[in-house]
Amino acid sequence: MMNEKDKKELLNLARSAVEAAVKGDPLPDHEIKNINLQSHRGVFVTLKTKGHLRGCLGRFISDKPLWKTVREMSVAAATEDPRFVANRITRDELKELEIEISVLSPLQKTNEPLEDLKIGKHGIYISRQERSGCFLPQVAQEMGWGKKQFLDDCCSHKAALPAESWKNDPDTDVYIFTADVFSSQSLS
Repeated sequence: MMNEKDKKELLNLARSAVEAAVKGDPLPDHEIKNINLQSHRGVFVTLKTKGHLRGCLGRFISDKPLWKTVREMSVAAATEDPRFVANRITRDELKELEIEISVLSPLQKTNEPLEDLKIGKHGIYISRQERSGCFLPQVAQEMGWGKKQFLDDCCSHKAALPAESWKNDPDTDVYIFTADVFSSQSLS
């Protein structure tokens, strides 16, 4: 687990990367020596303004130190999220931008998602062939969903699969994971 100092360092790194990307500036050079930020972990970076999603991208596995993955995913969330390609984050939004970082545990395959999944604790990743989708752990709580709706919506809205693929399709794999979630608002 990361301490508050580690989390603040990652949030500052993410903010400087997003600001540089939005302004078209080169990424600042960083010399991160903090041993806690050197592990190779999956991470998602979520960007919001006034409570509205403005970008969220990440990866489950990384061959880079955590701090580099956070920097990379921060830039990607600000500039590459396909949902916002026509409406990218502007310079004017930077001062109101909330950054949320989710540092992930390794994925664990489950054959019993209704038994193994714990709302508020686990995120899900569902895949079949080239189709996949995921929801971070906080999504179910934010939406007020139970387990079945969490799984159904991930299939139908994120992976473009029939809603109950998670239980009816032997070719569909379901994984759960946890996340250490923190934001610029939670550490203010």
